[in-house]
Amino acid sequence: MSGDFGRADRIWLRAMEIGGKTGCHQMPERSFFIKGRQFPVCARCAGVYLGWLISLALIFVCRPRLYIIAAFCLCMFIDWFLQKKNILKSNNVRRFITGILGGYALMSLYIEIIIFVFNLIF
Repeated sequence: MSGDFGRADRIWLRAMEIGGKTGCHQMPERSFFIKGRQFPVCARCAGVYLGWLISLALIFVCRPRLYIIAAFCLCMFIDWFLQKKNILKSNNVRRFITGILGGYALMSLYIEIIIFVFNLIF
């Protein structure tokens, strides 16, 4: 990080570094941009992280059934698979939405497992 960068540049570079450490590929064509700056994680990862937060916020309001969890995970997998096999080109909005669904489902599943183990122990 050069001294020529302003504070906003340093914050953005640090966020990009952290985003890369999460395992995200950070491909520009699969990422959102805000004021000309690439978001630190791709659209799908951003959706997954938002889905995690939604799940944590809603856990005491509603706990999804297993078939909903499976369906949401399947949505994200199908989007990824069709794109990976060049069957259907995905876009950032679809990646983001399926990421939210998958992230919500995965965090809900993690929480259900934790609750199950907790109930076994206590």
